[in-house]
Amino acid sequence: MAQDKFLVTKEGLDELLKEQEHLIHVVRKEVIQELQEARAQGDLSENADYDAARDHQARVEARIRELEAMIANVEIIDEDHSSDTKRSVALGSTVKILDLSDQTEEEYTIVGSIESDPLNGKLSNITPLAVALMDHKVNDIVTVDNIDEPYQVQIIDLK
Repeated sequence: MAQDKFLVTKEGLDELLKEQEHLIHVVRKEVIQELQEARAQGDLSENADYDAARDHQARVEARIRELEAMIANVEIIDEDHSSDTKRSVALGSTVKILDLSDQTEEEYTIVGSIESDPLNGKLSNITPLAVALMDHKVNDIVTVDNIDEPYQVQIIDLK
């Protein structure tokens, strides 16, 4: 089975590597300490602290494996906005839009889905808004559809 590529910016990859490093070198040691303390309490068959520590260990190890799989299949988003890519919205672009329904401005960077964080301006490339914006230019008016109530936005800046 071929593994899907995970699209991330260089900063996104750095965050994944930082999380992996923290889990392996800090959290894993904390979990081992929790397990040792729980074992010291005696009978493991009815030891809630031991069960909780084992559950914590399982979640940490699962996340480490998940991060390893993502990192092994990462594809860095080309953020080199040369002449062609700077003229139209693409993966890695930062785009400022005007919502024509309420005249509010918002700015998003189009990123891969694992890096998305809309509240902090990182919009997944598979969201209806990002899909609608792709390949459009400054001053284009774009209709965002594939949602319950379609709306229009105007691209007012592109970086």
